[in-house]
Amino acid sequence: MKALSLASALLLSALPALAQPGGENGPPRIVWAAHKDTPYTGVNKPVTHIADILKAHQGQKSWDQPVMLTRDYDGHYVSLAPGEKTKCQFYADDRVFGWIYSGQVKITIDGQQPFTATKGYLFDVAPRLAYCMENTGTEPVVFYRSTPAGQVPSYPENETPTPVPGYHYDKAKITSTGGYEPGNQPYLDFNDYAAKGGKSRDFAMDGHTSAHIIRAGALTKLPPDTSWGHFHENMVEAWVVIEGQLDVLITGKGIVHGDTGDVIQANDTRWHRATCAPNTGTCTRLAMTPRLKEGQVHYFQIDQPPGN
Repeated sequence: MKALSLASALLLSALPALAQPGGENGPPRIVWAAHKDTPYTGVNKPVTHIADILKAHQGQKSWDQPVMLTRDYDGHYVSLAPGEKTKCQFYADDRVFGWIYSGQVKITIDGQQPFTATKGYLFDVAPRLAYCMENTGTEPVVFYRSTPAGQVPSYPENETPTPVPGYHYDKAKITSTGGYEPGNQPYLDFNDYAAKGGKSRDFAMDGHTSAHIIRAGALTKLPPDTSWGHFHENMVEAWVVIEGQLDVLITGKGIVHGDTGDVIQANDTRWHRATCAPNTGTCTRLAMTPRLKEGQVHYFQIDQPPGN
């Protein structure tokens, strides 16, 4: 018994060291990080300007424009004509989120009171909750929407699935449902939030998805060129500019400028530093990266203060 008690005591004494949680605020370490300038391919660009998208679809009331496709996120700008409705659909294990650029749209989400989202609204659809969108205004509604990359949606029984090449739809039974845990909500009127002095905060957050609101103060000049910000080893960081103007320094691309509605993308392993454009006032970006809840490694310069 004495031997057993001693062994148990030794095991328990070792547990705190083994069970220490990870986090972003640990002691600084110098490491070697693999680095390359990951190329931009397909629809992915350092910046996609909303003005160019609108010009390309001039005269059209309904359209769908892919603007980003990463390992994690499939980002599109979409326009629905007045009276147009989408099919009700859901994704089994991941959420859908987005932002209204212009117009108004009624969004119906399982278990939630339908709401009308107007310019500036953010929306967040939890996994397994079917959602439908309907333009209830008198002009096209234009919005950014992110769905999980490489996945096809499921549909309620009363819908007719849209055919997808390589797939067929079978009827099946599920018992899982979705919901909104703390930190998530179906929508946010960002204009009202900003007018009341709202700060940076998470908006859509789970083990895979993170979309967070980053509000930054006005600048009179950019940081020095020697300040590169940070980079991520295994993930793309992207932003939709939802207020003001953003300047992002990206390795190999220089300063990339974004106005409200533009989508900016820093590929994995590319250094990036995001700030408001000088002398333009406050700016806000909807920042999109995966796995924030579990923690992400931010690689910083060893001879500079931590960047943005």
